[in-house]
Amino acid sequence: MELKHMIYFIEIVKTGSMTKASEKLYISQPTISKLLRDLEAELGMELFDRHKRQMVLTDAGKAFLQQAKEIVRLYENLPTEMNNLLGMKQGHIKIGLPPIMNVRLFIHTLGEFHESYPDISFELLESGSKRIEESIINDEVDVGITVLPTDTDTFHQFFLLEEQLKLLVPRSHKFADREKVSLIELKDDDFILFSEDFILNDRITEACKTAGFIPKVIAESSQWYFIEQMITASLGVSILPASIIDTLKEDVVSIEIADPSILWQLAIIWKKNSYTTFVTKEWLKFMQEQLMFKDGKK
Repeated sequence: MELKHMIYFIEIVKTGSMTKASEKLYISQPTISKLLRDLEAELGMELFDRHKRQMVLTDAGKAFLQQAKEIVRLYENLPTEMNNLLGMKQGHIKIGLPPIMNVRLFIHTLGEFHESYPDISFELLESGSKRIEESIINDEVDVGITVLPTDTDTFHQFFLLEEQLKLLVPRSHKFADREKVSLIELKDDDFILFSEDFILNDRITEACKTAGFIPKVIAESSQWYFIEQMITASLGVSILPASIIDTLKEDVVSIEIADPSILWQLAIIWKKNSYTTFVTKEWLKFMQEQLMFKDGKK
């Protein structure tokens, strides 16, 4: 089946006869009749009721007309759509974000991009780094922000930020007045961590094991707000990025972790060996330029 079969079919329906359609399309009536017969033979069904004097669509013809119109419309709009993409006039990006990160700087940069490209829309999907990586592999999101390291055979990446992880305790905790603690000193504490979808969960567990103990995890959550509330209620302690802790209320206390200190690094990643849209490429380029500019100002 070729596009011309659909165009000719639509014209027959529009004009109500093969004679008028052939005149409008500047082809002979025998030619358009043959094309219609070929189309019906390929579909295995009649599109017109030939027992009636006028060209009346069958149920199959009505269904085919609807689909044919949509296909022809898409084809006719294709040059405009491609020009829009190439000219960065419109588009859509799906971005995976871990709720554990402080997104203020990221959102500010996103706002600057939107000022330059107001017709490009965004969909922000919150999840842990492990789930974000799966979503990129499955083409559910275009790009994601994840905790390093990532699989460099699977993903392109560029560095976003690095920061220290700090201990978070309720004000009633025995270490609340301390400036620093060693990780081993927390071996008897109850831990409240991000869920196992988050690489941060693995990072903290591994750090505790290296220090000589397995953390006693009494609760997990995918939202730092709930973790904060549980700590405020003196249910346990947690380890969170410094930028998140800076946004919390005064009901909890943050303490530097020494011996060993725990760092985490975030990167923007996207899939290798896969088609990347013009919009996504331009956004990645913009993000890299903005981050380099901000680093240069420091």
